[in-house]
Amino acid sequence: LKSLYQFTFCTGVMRRLLSQYTKPGRVGRLFSTFGQCRDQLPTSGHAFVSLQKIADDRVATLPVCIRLFLESAIRNCDGVAVTERDIQAILDHKNTAGKADFNWLPPRVILQDLSGIPVLVDLCAMRDAVKARGGDPKRVNPLSRVDLVVDHSVIVDVSRTPDALAKNMQIEFERNKERFEFLKWAQKSFSNCSVVPPGAGIVHQVHCEKIAEVVSVRDGVAHPDGCVGTDSHTPMVNGVGVVAWGVGGIEAEAAMLGQPMSLVLPEVVGVHLKGGLAPGVTATDVVLTVTQLLREHNCVGKFVEFYGQGAAALSVTDRMTVANMCPEYGATCGLFPVDEHTLQYLKTTGRSEEQVKLIEEYYRANGMFGSSDNEGVHYNSMLELDLSTITPCLAGPKRPQDKVALPDLQRDFSSALTKPRGFKGFGLTEEQAKQAGEAHGQGITHGALAIAAITSCTNTSNPSVLMAAGLVAKKAVELGLTTPGYVKTSLAPGSRVVTQYLQDSGLSGYLDQLGFQTVGYGCTTCMGNSGEVDPEMQKASEDGIITAAILSGNRNFEGRVHLSVKAAYLASPPMVVAGALAGTVDVDWENAPIGEGTNGPVYLRDVWPAPEEVSEYVAKYVTPSVFKSVYGQNHESDAWAALKVDEGVTYPWSEASTYITKPPFVEDSQRPIGEARCLLLLGDSVTTDHISPVSSIKNGPAYEYLKSKGVSPRDMASFGSRRANADVMVRGTFANPRIVNKMVDEGGPLAYHLPSKQVMHVFEASQKYRDDGTDLVVVAGKEYGTGSSRDWAAKGTAMLGVRAVLAESFERIHRSNLVGMGVLPIIFDGADAHNLTGWETYRLDIGESLTPLQEVGITVARDGQEWSFKGVVRLDTEVEVQYWKHGGILPYVLETF
Repeated sequence: LKSLYQFTFCTGVMRRLLSQYTKPGRVGRLFSTFGQCRDQLPTSGHAFVSLQKIADDRVATLPVCIRLFLESAIRNCDGVAVTERDIQAILDHKNTAGKADFNWLPPRVILQDLSGIPVLVDLCAMRDAVKARGGDPKRVNPLSRVDLVVDHSVIVDVSRTPDALAKNMQIEFERNKERFEFLKWAQKSFSNCSVVPPGAGIVHQVHCEKIAEVVSVRDGVAHPDGCVGTDSHTPMVNGVGVVAWGVGGIEAEAAMLGQPMSLVLPEVVGVHLKGGLAPGVTATDVVLTVTQLLREHNCVGKFVEFYGQGAAALSVTDRMTVANMCPEYGATCGLFPVDEHTLQYLKTTGRSEEQVKLIEEYYRANGMFGSSDNEGVHYNSMLELDLSTITPCLAGPKRPQDKVALPDLQRDFSSALTKPRGFKGFGLTEEQAKQAGEAHGQGITHGALAIAAITSCTNTSNPSVLMAAGLVAKKAVELGLTTPGYVKTSLAPGSRVVTQYLQDSGLSGYLDQLGFQTVGYGCTTCMGNSGEVDPEMQKASEDGIITAAILSGNRNFEGRVHLSVKAAYLASPPMVVAGALAGTVDVDWENAPIGEGTNGPVYLRDVWPAPEEVSEYVAKYVTPSVFKSVYGQNHESDAWAALKVDEGVTYPWSEASTYITKPPFVEDSQRPIGEARCLLLLGDSVTTDHISPVSSIKNGPAYEYLKSKGVSPRDMASFGSRRANADVMVRGTFANPRIVNKMVDEGGPLAYHLPSKQVMHVFEASQKYRDDGTDLVVVAGKEYGTGSSRDWAAKGTAMLGVRAVLAESFERIHRSNLVGMGVLPIIFDGADAHNLTGWETYRLDIGESLTPLQEVGITVARDGQEWSFKGVVRLDTEVEVQYWKHGGILPYVLETF
């Protein structure tokens, strides 16, 4: 192999050939000189790679997450996809972290429907392309196991009624019939692909409770479980000891087709947890504290490993809550190694005795069981957190890392009203801050709750906080409290197990009485599927009242929960119930009552349950029999069963469809970047919600396009549900009304067409530039692309004609997605440092021999003046360079068929 191109091109071909002529799990023995590592587990009899047999003292110094990579590299070493160079780089982690790259073959891929359907649609387009080239389209098929859970389609259209669940599921099927038919077709057409139908739960909770194996056996070889997923909160399974993280759909497609993932060997941050939680402190309080701590430490692109007596004392469901918010604290992974608590969790969730024994035997045999001290382990950096110092808290009003201690919430919110508009400010005048309104005959002020939602995988997977929420409801009802009618309350469990144990404990009836009826099993309010708020609260917001939401979610970027709700606070489920009772966040939670009961004022302390009370309910009602009963049932609804689809190798595209269309970028190719114009000049922390919103389609080019196709306003649905329609999604790129383009005086999805000096919608401006033959760039600040692993944030960017994004820093997944779509990510020291206004022309001096992390010259010109500065290309590995040169991952992978 005389060039990198030959190597990377042959990788896919060789993996495919090897998969045909050798048995999975045995490939490594053909090439690796680490053959002496092969051993046999004495009880189960399975073969395995024994790290204990490596005669190298460095193994014992590796963090557990890196040892898991080492095992995978040895087992999969075939001299092509994974080489001995990869093994040596991993062994030398102390010196190579953040520098060397290596290849990893994820054993599994997990998808949710919102990001998973575009993945499968892209594969369908690849089949068409292979067929058009005279190849066999059947070869475009997942080589590894793929699980897709339908959980992102349900919307809280109906709430606070006993039939809310049934009605929302009915509406969900009416809206998504075509999408669901496609999924059923894909399940039949693609092998190794299973679909969990709607109504079962949230992908990450189902993943932890049912899908994850922790230790897998393939062809008699036992090895650690692991996966990548198309949802940024895939790391939740890190709490069960499984290495996994979120990737863009484009990367997931490559992994499904046998491409190794090219990674920079991550730095690992060791977080030593000590002490224990004080009474009244929840797992939510822990994760919000950890999020603030690690975001300040700058963990972007790094792995985090938790250890110490404090980590050992946390329940696995608490660990899952902490691991879940990896994206919010910027890390790739947040691993809690396997220990006794892990085994107990697996038993509780109904795993077989044989499987649990195998997991224990494997991890003990490989020296990776438990992590209470981790003596001798080398971490690239270390932090310490005393759990006993954590106090009840929330996070907001606009970012998950902005922790607010509960006693400080009223003061923090009040001060934010008049602070300059930003992450902690709403920019009101003193007079505006005094504004009041009315809803349901009650006076309201800023901070009145439009939404109170027990939602999201972060917390609904944790029985402790859900039982606590039920107990708060029980005490509140018994004291005569009710929730104001203007608050849209909802409960969206992460699995039907939650419903079962809440019913068995008798607590669901109390939640129902306060309006927290179950509205669906899926990711609802946290991702913006909150439905409409009360009309009077909508009007109050339009009249200038800063309405609020309190939710047990993981994201609260402005406009995400609901476009009319400007303040959103992340909180534990029991705190969500308490907030709903108060009807506002503007209350002194320590000294003021949260409501008037039958016998007088009721305070938060009056309804908050004791830890012993919560533990008693969990121990009594969260049992293996509940999990076995629920997961033993067939939750396929009549509506799902009634879906009839044809079978075939290639998908029958319909020109009349407004949901699923053939994507145009599978066969794209790269071309030189010419003199470019700036489409948008953006600030810090621009999220993937800003770039590619999932909200309802109510106006703009996407609305007009669908209207021209005969879609009625009622049936517009959301950008999220139309992700498989490129024509809709490109028109929705940068269409969030909260986005601020500094080149335009007013906020919203606007841009200048600079030659004509006209202000217009971003999409319309991009089309004018396309007609002019002008390339485009986007200029941004720090943390560009934070938030969800939304591949359309990159796909839409590319389709608008944006060739490069210049930012001070990128969030990990979005950077990878840009590379995967052939858009060049470049870091530089900021627009202000170089007096950029967006009105310049941009020339990028890339050269022909592009290398990873290459420094490039950037020349800009404005008003007859020209100046230059340097940037660094964020193509982090040689493989990423090849992806970009081919115009993206899909055109590159297509060449291997």
